[in-house]
Amino acid sequence: MSQNKASARYAKSLIDLSTEQNAFEPIKNDMVFIEQTIDQNSLLEAILQNPVIPLDKKAGILEDLFGSKVHAITRSFLKLVVSKGRSAILFDTTKSFIAQYNQIKGIVTAEVSSASALTEENRAEIVAVVTKETGANEVIISEKVNADLIGGFVLKVGDKQFDASIAGSLNKLKKELALGTV
Repeated sequence: MSQNKASARYAKSLIDLSTEQNAFEPIKNDMVFIEQTIDQNSLLEAILQNPVIPLDKKAGILEDLFGSKVHAITRSFLKLVVSKGRSAILFDTTKSFIAQYNQIKGIVTAEVSSASALTEENRAEIVAVVTKETGANEVIISEKVNADLIGGFVLKVGDKQFDASIAGSLNKLKKELALGTV
């Protein structure tokens, strides 16, 4: 079984359990916390990925890091994942949990790359358009400033992309000129 499938299944099981135990929100907060911790600590990620490090050492490290800071269900889940020898997929499992949570709650992430920082008015427009097009309950905007765009923006929502950048328009025009379609 691939790591993506396994992490999605572990995440789904945790979602089912947390829903059944009325702890969906606290477990989601734990997954965000664990995901951020692993993302910001390459040594922790290396330890979890390393098959040579004994399982009990990995379990002890996770218990020391998260034991008193997370819900009891999350603690048990971490122990289970490590005891099954699947600590390497813990980071992917947290990301999968968050993605599944967002899907259940109707939360959409819109990635916006723009030549300059967005104004509040720009953000409100993007939220309105994405909400209308996707039917989302909530839109989270992830912003990146990319001076290479020259002007405008590139909006990604899921697997769809809308390029309203000057650089994108120039590239399109360049291709059309090369093909002789202009």
